[in-house]
Amino acid sequence: MTRIFLFGTLLDPDLRRIVLGAEIEATPAHLPGWRVERSAQGDWPILVRSDGDAAQGLLIQPPSEHAARMDFYENGFDFQTAEAEVETDAGRVTARVYRAPGGAGSGTEWSLADWQAAHGPMTRLAATEVLGLHGRIDAEALRFRMGTLRARASSTIRAGREVAPTMLRADIHRDRVEVIDQQVPYHHFFAVAETQLRHPTFAGGMSAPMERAAFWMSDAVTVIPFDPVRRRVLLVEQFRYGAYLRGDPYPWILEPIAGRIDPGETPETAARREALEEARVELAAMHRIAGYYSGPGATSEFIDSYVGIADLPDGSETVAGVEGEHEDIRSHVLTLDAALDLIDTGEAQTGPLLLSLLWVDRALRRGTFDPA
Repeated sequence: MTRIFLFGTLLDPDLRRIVLGAEIEATPAHLPGWRVERSAQGDWPILVRSDGDAAQGLLIQPPSEHAARMDFYENGFDFQTAEAEVETDAGRVTARVYRAPGGAGSGTEWSLADWQAAHGPMTRLAATEVLGLHGRIDAEALRFRMGTLRARASSTIRAGREVAPTMLRADIHRDRVEVIDQQVPYHHFFAVAETQLRHPTFAGGMSAPMERAAFWMSDAVTVIPFDPVRRRVLLVEQFRYGAYLRGDPYPWILEPIAGRIDPGETPETAARREALEEARVELAAMHRIAGYYSGPGATSEFIDSYVGIADLPDGSETVAGVEGEHEDIRSHVLTLDAALDLIDTGEAQTGPLLLSLLWVDRALRRGTFDPA
């Protein structure tokens, strides 16, 4: 059996149990000459050389089938292994250590407790799905899926925490839905879930078994930059495959700035990031319009829409986007009245754009943007 030294997120006992697939005995150990810091790139642990320090952790010796599960999980993050001499109460032993490829420490000690509070539930849920893929896909395929998989897990956690009221709609909890079978036949840029289920009916009792399918997606955010002094808005335009697939002769679509909410981000943080990426615009005060499902009959996508106060002088238009994501995004700055005219002409074709423009128009009439 291989000895493995754990110093980071797998010190969380629940995550360790999910990844290993069993309770494996763990003993305290430390790695001399190293310390565990928060990565400069985000909230994950990274080993940093430090004479006189010792990275505290646990030593495990899982059977081969359980060690293979851990290899699969760590390979999903492209973590690499190295041999290290670790100290235990019984003496010094050689153990395998999983380390992030490259990166630097932040100079701040990494906190397991802080990580558990901020990222523990999402990471455990994502790990459950990851290990369900063990033996079915290789490490390269897992690395491709890992980002969207973790983003979906983050959305699931958020859905359970931010619950809309049930004053008009039925007070029927999801636990009363009976799942007969569920499959995920497609998983690439997003996933498709197919489920056989029964659910409570308004007449009482349960429905007959039925099959439902939907695009399984992470939460998204939209934002329209608005300049209240010049009464201008910024829209973006890009090629949209959905419009192309429908047969639209002109599949370049006008929209608000939009993007997926990454794990650990708030919707507002994601909106600010996307505004910089897609339009090179910095946003000041943010006004939340609403949170809503884009089409719950066919997709799990939940959107938070915002208006962001921005300075939009002449010459604010640009072509931008993240090159590695093949984004080719053109921005348009126009008066609010000209943007509202797009509703009448039919050139405004997406729900978030229609909603956002109408909200800005109403907010202006209500004095929402007036100086305090």
